[in-house]
Amino acid sequence: MRKFAEIYRIAADRQGGADALGAGLTRPLSPAELALVPGDRWLSCMAKCLFQAGFNWSVIEARWPGFETAFDGFDVARVAFYHDDDMDRLLADKGIVRNAAKVSAVIANARFLQDLAKEHGSAARVFADWPDADYIGLLQLLARRGSRLGAVTGQRVLRSMGRDGFILSPDVTARLIAEDVVAKAPSAQRDMRAVQDAFNTWSEQSGCDLTAISQVLAFSIDGRGN
Repeated sequence: MRKFAEIYRIAADRQGGADALGAGLTRPLSPAELALVPGDRWLSCMAKCLFQAGFNWSVIEARWPGFETAFDGFDVARVAFYHDDDMDRLLADKGIVRNAAKVSAVIANARFLQDLAKEHGSAARVFADWPDADYIGLLQLLARRGSRLGAVTGQRVLRSMGRDGFILSPDVTARLIAEDVVAKAPSAQRDMRAVQDAFNTWSEQSGCDLTAISQVLAFSIDGRGN
């Protein structure tokens, strides 16, 4: 496994220099900022990411105002108490994508967020305070207790909300394979632990956050980043 400085140089060369690479990196929110994000925005983001999975993203984006209206602004308490009549209403609503499994997942995720809030004061506080060195533990929480939030969907939710973390996109995975961190796209817990250990090592070497490291790995493959 190369040192992060070497991978950074590869990415910088592909991106047109270190300044250009640095300008292309996004910055996550601080834990204090993240903890202030209200539950309805978390639920909205979860819903958007799970509806985008397997769909044309531009279609979901264009219809998103309709989703916000149909799901009562993603008010967690209201959506958590949806019942059969609400399912029928949503599946008849032409302003959204009427996929029963995904609609049901949104309701389940409202209950998930509500449970976290009861246990810890707020769901946002859980996401904000989770240690970066155990980011895979947070991904496991989403996959285990959320609905349809496993794998890349959960990773994209956290990135979209500004939570520091990595996305195991094809480009990031390609760099991890090139560095002998994993032999294939990671799915088993052993592979995910190897990924976490690699990110922790690169973070210690560079002082960079997980988001920056993830994007640099992607830029080192094709220059687009993730």
